[in-house]
This record gives sequence, C-alpha cells and structure tokens, in this order.
Amino acid sequence: MSRKGLGEFEQQVLLSILRLGGEAYSVPLVIELEKRSQREVSQAAVYIVLRRLEEKALVSSRMESAAETDSSRNRRYFRLEPAGLDRLRESRKMLTRFWEGIEEALEGGEGRG
Repeated sequence: MSRKGLGEFEQQVLLSILRLGGEAYSVPLVIELEKRSQREVSQAAVYIVLRRLEEKALVSSRMESAAETDSSRNRRYFRLEPAGLDRLRESRKMLTRFWEGIEEALEGGEGRG
C-alpha cells in the first residue's frame, strides 16, 4: 500500500471522528468504533492510529486540562483536518470503483478472478 493510502482501521478512526462532529477524544472514539464494527477495540490501538494520522497531518490534536473539561483527567482531543477529509473522499471513490459491477458475483457466491 502506498504511503498515501489509508489502512482499514485508519479509515474507521477518521470516519468515527467525522461522525462525532469532526473532533473527539479517545473514549467516545472507542465507543463509536465498537458500535460500528461490532467488535472490541483497544484504546491503545486507537491512540497508535491517531498518532500515525497526526504524523500524516490528517488529524491534529490539542490537550484540555481536567479543569477545562469538568473531568478528573486531562483529555487530548483529535480533530479531522481538511487533508483527512480529502483522504476519506479519495478512499471512498477508490472503494466504490472496486465494488462497481460485482453485485451478481456476490449474490451468486462465485469469485471471478
């Protein structure tokens, strides 16, 4: 995969941030990922992907102190950047091209080389 491509989990994390209003911290992200994927998601795995997405400039982050959030903990919020939204659009177009015209093969259960 090229460095420009998104991995499946990277794409899921970006889509979850978008679903949560374009900015979120890890707990709501994990909940959204688990809800949509219907499987358990490690918070550590989410942080690893978020850091990788931040290195690619697809998300940015900011810290909020516990006092600012009415919480007992500081929180790092991750924001979807325009480049991240562009990458999601590109990924969607590419996947759509792959899915086009294979409905018959899927319904018939036959693979076509």
